[in-house]
Amino acid sequence: MINSTTNATTTGRLYFGCPMWSHPYWFGRWFSTSTPKQEALSHYARRFNSVEGNTTFYHLPDETTVHRWNDSVGSQFRFSFKFHQDISHKGTLTESIDAAKQQLRLLSSLQHKLGLMMLQLPASFDPSQLPDLRNFLSHIAPLTTLAVEVRHPLLFAKGDDEARLNRMLMDHGVNRIIMDTRALFSADANGDDLLTDVQAKKPRVPVNVIATADHPVVRYVGHPDLSANRAFLEPWVRKVTQWLNDGKDVTFFLHMPDNGMAPWLAELFAGMLRDCGSGHDIPDINLPSLVTQDSLL
Repeated sequence: MINSTTNATTTGRLYFGCPMWSHPYWFGRWFSTSTPKQEALSHYARRFNSVEGNTTFYHLPDETTVHRWNDSVGSQFRFSFKFHQDISHKGTLTESIDAAKQQLRLLSSLQHKLGLMMLQLPASFDPSQLPDLRNFLSHIAPLTTLAVEVRHPLLFAKGDDEARLNRMLMDHGVNRIIMDTRALFSADANGDDLLTDVQAKKPRVPVNVIATADHPVVRYVGHPDLSANRAFLEPWVRKVTQWLNDGKDVTFFLHMPDNGMAPWLAELFAGMLRDCGSGHDIPDINLPSLVTQDSLL
């Protein structure tokens, strides 16, 4: 069960989780080996109050599946789904406005449990396309809590282009997703094929920390050695606490090169947040010890 500390001093709330709700590594270590895969979401939601739903980037569910998702989690849980890649990566965003609205209608049975929608743009999306983004935001931002991720270098250069992007997001009440891959790229792949592949695929962009709206979003990709993440997470302890003190709702997702370890990274960060003594509601993840579990397999 999710337990929390008490005496939160503001209305800011932390939505906290992993980039998936099921992984083969979790069965026998966190989930029981007998847990049916279709019940993985309900088991996940006992520990975490949010999830980064990458599944909708690749494939849209049917209505029956969306209803099952809704029934699998409690009222405090929040899904964060991505817009489908056909919307974000093909043609113009303006051409995809109707498709985006259709995806929102598909997910509408989640009601308040649909915490936010994420628009992940490709590295080819450059400053010349900002007017297209503005048009998209004018139609979609009023319909949902929206977060946008960019990857083009000029949109991180702290110049006029980035200022235009940030002002546009602020004007529409849209959150800029902060991607932090510093810990990932600090690791020496040293012949590790998995780490080499992940480092090749993940964006290596600057971490420009800014809250352009009231629901800042962080996607943190960790070092494969759990303990090595402490130094990289420490600044986020301070920033998340500050945002919560300011009354902002924060969404924070923790990835690992092999996301099988992501829940234990999340548990580490939750402990660091509680240890800072801010008094905010921080989930007590309380996962089984990896050492104990692996020794039994």
